[in-house]
Amino acid sequence: MSRSAHPAGPRHADVLPEGHYSAPPADLNRLDPKVWARTVERNAQGVVTVGGRGVDELAEEFGTPAYFLDESDFRARCRAWADAFGSDADVFYAGKAFLSRAIVRWLKEEGLNLDVCSGGELTTALDAGMPAERIAFHGNNKSEDEIRRAVSVGVGRIVLDSFQEIVRVAHIAESLGKRQRVQIRVTVGVEAHTHEFIATAHEDQKFGIALAGGQAAEAVRRALRLDGLELIGIHSHIGSQIFDMAGFEVSARRVVQLLAEVRDEHGVELPEIDLGGGLGIAYTSDDDPREPHHIAKALTEIVTRECEAAGLRTPRISVEPGRAIVGPTAFTLYRVGTVKPLEGLRTYVSVDGGMSDNIRTALYDAEYSVSLVSRTSDAEPMLSRVVGKHCESGDIVVKDAFLPSDLAPGDLIAVPATGAYCRSMASNYNHALRPPVVAVSDGEARVIVRRETEEDLLRLDVG
Repeated sequence: MSRSAHPAGPRHADVLPEGHYSAPPADLNRLDPKVWARTVERNAQGVVTVGGRGVDELAEEFGTPAYFLDESDFRARCRAWADAFGSDADVFYAGKAFLSRAIVRWLKEEGLNLDVCSGGELTTALDAGMPAERIAFHGNNKSEDEIRRAVSVGVGRIVLDSFQEIVRVAHIAESLGKRQRVQIRVTVGVEAHTHEFIATAHEDQKFGIALAGGQAAEAVRRALRLDGLELIGIHSHIGSQIFDMAGFEVSARRVVQLLAEVRDEHGVELPEIDLGGGLGIAYTSDDDPREPHHIAKALTEIVTRECEAAGLRTPRISVEPGRAIVGPTAFTLYRVGTVKPLEGLRTYVSVDGGMSDNIRTALYDAEYSVSLVSRTSDAEPMLSRVVGKHCESGDIVVKDAFLPSDLAPGDLIAVPATGAYCRSMASNYNHALRPPVVAVSDGEARVIVRRETEEDLLRLDVG
């Protein structure tokens, strides 16, 4: 189906202003499988479906905006990561990407562990039945209450992020009569090729203890002296949305050098090494992420090679994919409210959501794709900027993309690859109601995180 075109902004590549986009795609109706969940396709009527359900009927049942998550895709990605690393390594899903009780149950059923970084994430994990020994607790400023609860329930590891935390965890563990398994997070001085705010292994940032100047070596000395701690390994995380493995190679080499220093000084070979997460996904057709088995092979070879060179036994490897698992499995569905062409520039397409359900564009200058999903169109492409309904000029969902020039109010458009960090970082800015998360599989759709209501907003307002 298509509609008659209305006046719009520039449509042809030779008259387009400079911006963050490529040339118009040959077919605006095509859905690039790199950026969409695995069961997403167009049906014979031109409507996009996920898990066998059309977005038109999903919008009618659950409203918009809403996040729709392909459950079978999520589970398949969990299995792919588990299979890629095998029984000699550990895969910890990074809960900060997106966490709910349903997600925890799926992780448990598919054999993955879970990484949490707050008391709330720990509560969700335990409430949904994740065994405490399969949980790792992260964070650069864990409260005493958070540490006490983590130690009390027996989390499998706490990642120590500072000298103060070494003493704090040891003291709490001893007061509870426990010996807590811990790793020390080190910053290895690697500049990941990513946004400044999500590069986490250079020295000038808040995470970890620097290798430079011997600080990490001193942290190991202190941890080994404390009865309340069982030091099991070293942790490193170099950033997020990374496609190049070179940074991991440098990081692994420097961490293995530290392991060798620990052996030489203390006669101890630490049994584990955690290389963190941060592997990128495809937000646009230009992105080219690696498959889990390629990542596993590369990381295993790097660590094995460096350990052999240092005369060390190869430690057990851990990784922490979050975005790489959940990111591609969901999309956000919006309804178009207004279409506003700016002659010679672009067309502004306003939707019923915005920065309250996806802050990443404003925060990280992130790029996304977008498609008309309630129908097909043969209209020529127009350069568009998808914006939200908030009172903020930075309320941009997709900076520059091509949509059909007959786009009209009431149409449904969808932004793929929004499974990670969108619902997790959602807000009530302008008292917006945070959207639901709906899991779809085999023709069935069910809410796993419900839409907020005005009653929810007022319940916390006790004035």
